[in-house]
Amino acid sequence: MIRLLWAASAEVRYFLRRYMPSNILLDLIRTRKGLKWGVPAMLLAGPYLAVASWCTTLIESGGPGWLHLAVLVCIWNALKMVIIGPVSVALLVKARIRERQVEHDTRAEAPLPEFARNGQ
Repeated sequence: MIRLLWAASAEVRYFLRRYMPSNILLDLIRTRKGLKWGVPAMLLAGPYLAVASWCTTLIESGGPGWLHLAVLVCIWNALKMVIIGPVSVALLVKARIRERQVEHDTRAEAPLPEFARNGQ
């Protein structure tokens, strides 16, 4: 039974990582070229919270109960978008430090020009 639940949770996770738009966006942001888009992605939290608010209003006016799930998903996605901003900035700083270190190391290992070796 536990193996079945484990396999099912793995399949659900795979489906969500592969096909849900917010997860696709987060995967793209986590790449080296996408790190610069982390802070602007934080702005997507606004529409997610607006949809959650709208769904809450519909629920209070007698809407279907499954909208509670939509509210939960929207709030969860809004939190993910808010968190990716500072995380991407930290990852970008880390990547730039690493790139500068590699650049510095390659410059230090570069051979000296001919005139510098002869002492001229």
